[in-house]
Amino acid sequence: MKTGEVKVKKNAYALKGKFHGADPNKPIFDEKGKLCGVTNPRQMTHIHSYGGEAPFFAGIAAGKLMATRCDNPKCDFKGTIYLPFRIYCPDCLRRNKVIDATRLAQKTATIHTFVVTSRTGAFNSLKTPIKFIDIEFEGVGTILKSVLLVGEPAIGKRVTPIFRKKAPTYTIMDLAFVEAGTPKNKLPKDFSY
Repeated sequence: MKTGEVKVKKNAYALKGKFHGADPNKPIFDEKGKLCGVTNPRQMTHIHSYGGEAPFFAGIAAGKLMATRCDNPKCDFKGTIYLPFRIYCPDCLRRNKVIDATRLAQKTATIHTFVVTSRTGAFNSLKTPIKFIDIEFEGVGTILKSVLLVGEPAIGKRVTPIFRKKAPTYTIMDLAFVEAGTPKNKLPKDFSY
């Protein structure tokens, strides 16, 4: 099935083409030839809207780690930086300012905690074992979750972000981390600093 196209016209999605399709059912027989069921194959294209988070995903596809900061002078937490990206300050509910936190991450990112797993979950494209890491940054009030693609995780270990700028997916899969000091020639395919 050829999937449909989505464009934005007058600040709304304009859809063209097919977004859902069904293939013919196929019978499922047991070893004795008894009918046990049918397959019911369906194809669907899901449209995921980023809304106010679009600068974060556009940023990682361009090799930048965008964060937000509360600049409300009346907020008790003025100056708090949020990474992952938060559109509104959770304390004063005012819209946060989008900032580039790439340099901050390159200089101060450390592993807060981690887990290594061989279970990828349904449809996961990551190679096992997967090294999930929680990353903290100096001056940032939140913890970012990601994966460590080069190196071995350890609490307190310095890491640095890498970006899939070549053929980006415009998803969180365009961002990963490597052990600080990893040479460019050791980075995974399609990723760069």
